[in-house]
Amino acid sequence: MRYQPVSFLRERNILSIRSFLILILSCITIKFNLGFSGTLSSLQTLPLNGHFSFDEIHHAARDFGNRYRFLPLAVLHPKSVSDIATTINHVWQMGPGSELTVAARGHGHSLQGQAQAHRGVVINMESFHGPEMKVHHGKNPYVDVSGGELWINILRESLKYGLAPKSWTDYLHLTVGGTLSNAGISGQAFRHGPQISNVHQLEVVTGKGDVLNCSEKQNADLFHGVLGGLGQFGIITRARISLEPAPKMVKWIRVLYSDFSTFARDQEHLTSAENTFDYIEGFVIINRTGLLNNWRSFFNPQDPVQASQFESDGRTLFCLELAKNFNPDKIDMINREIENLLSQLSYISSTLFMSEVSYIEFLDRVHVSEVKLRSKGLWEVPHPWLNLLVPRSKIHNFAQEVFGNILTDTSNGPILVYPVNKSKWDNRTSVVLPDEDVFYLVAFLSSAVPSSTGTDSLEHILTQNKRILDFCAAADLGVKQYLPHYTTQKEWRAHFGPRWEIFMQRKSAYDPLAILAPGQKIFQKAISIL
Repeated sequence: MRYQPVSFLRERNILSIRSFLILILSCITIKFNLGFSGTLSSLQTLPLNGHFSFDEIHHAARDFGNRYRFLPLAVLHPKSVSDIATTINHVWQMGPGSELTVAARGHGHSLQGQAQAHRGVVINMESFHGPEMKVHHGKNPYVDVSGGELWINILRESLKYGLAPKSWTDYLHLTVGGTLSNAGISGQAFRHGPQISNVHQLEVVTGKGDVLNCSEKQNADLFHGVLGGLGQFGIITRARISLEPAPKMVKWIRVLYSDFSTFARDQEHLTSAENTFDYIEGFVIINRTGLLNNWRSFFNPQDPVQASQFESDGRTLFCLELAKNFNPDKIDMINREIENLLSQLSYISSTLFMSEVSYIEFLDRVHVSEVKLRSKGLWEVPHPWLNLLVPRSKIHNFAQEVFGNILTDTSNGPILVYPVNKSKWDNRTSVVLPDEDVFYLVAFLSSAVPSSTGTDSLEHILTQNKRILDFCAAADLGVKQYLPHYTTQKEWRAHFGPRWEIFMQRKSAYDPLAILAPGQKIFQKAISIL
């Protein structure tokens, strides 16, 4: 009996394995292509008031961060809540055998692809307006708005009735659903809390396609879960926002400090005082030439001579930015209040600058910068932002290392620093906060120059961000990310800490197939291939 050589048998086995693998891969490819075609067909047959786009989809793979681009299969332009519910329910009915996911996209201001859905469906929330915006008067006024409405439009409409929302973000050209899925923080948060603390009621489409009204008294778990829930439990299609009487004018003030401890002490004094300013923020200025001269286009110096002699070159300075709302008939009283409040502070006397603007002009101030940057082609660049919530007890350690050692020569955009009172936040929402009664928002709002290899390059800024995060971890500062971005569930577990279990429970209850907001990279949809 003759035996085949061992090498011949080995080669034949390898060929057999290869043939088997090719067969398997071919089956998967055929099934994928058939599934792809079937998915398109099934979406096209859905009864909708709006429509799907299958060709004009590239804009849905972009966002303000300009770093991630995941092309969707389709973009839904809804005209009604039922369009959104029908689409999500259809994906839900397809079950785990489909890789299709769904993301809601507002004004596209996400930073790391959070509102994108690779080979999924992106819902263009700006196409959805729902019932007309309606302002309600009374003892506790409010406005009912679509989840796709921009805050700037809410401001304009509510001002017609002498009213306005209580809490804002610094940039108003964002959608209601977008900011409420995170928190919504600005200089009013020390008093009113974030935007999610000023919502009475929501209409939400869950990951099963159910349309539910929720509030503190109705579907309360969903209500609190969706607020700050990063889009994981449902898409906000309508919100009832708390309003208050709106002022006509604002006194807008800036003063400088050279010492961070004094700057922080004054901030905390103002945010804890009963009679204080209506808006309190701060920012860091690193090696800015002719700083006060640049301010003159918006502000008037109290002492022009001393201001002209002030040198900012090569220095790290801290600016306290304040606002006091008023109506013209109360101008004398407001001036006395401001004089009294400023007398309690220890800023550099020659750096007091003040301006008087309309309420809407103050709130929409960042849009002015946007227009200028767009005209210079500097808006649609990478924005590797890093937003941190730092416990009050650790802010001095943080400032000493970050502003003293890591960021020393220049900054590539605004660096915000201001304290927030935790008592104004609802701990039943999904937002994760530091374990102290007072914490600071520190926001590094950097812009990168695409072609640069220097200190304004994307790589350099990302390296700096990593150094900051590594320091926070090594020093055990108890810092939490705001607008968080992680790539593994292990990191997300660490972010949520003891709140992870309730987050998981809510996901299981409202989006058990992990259909919604895949760009957050918290949960991955389980897909059965064969």
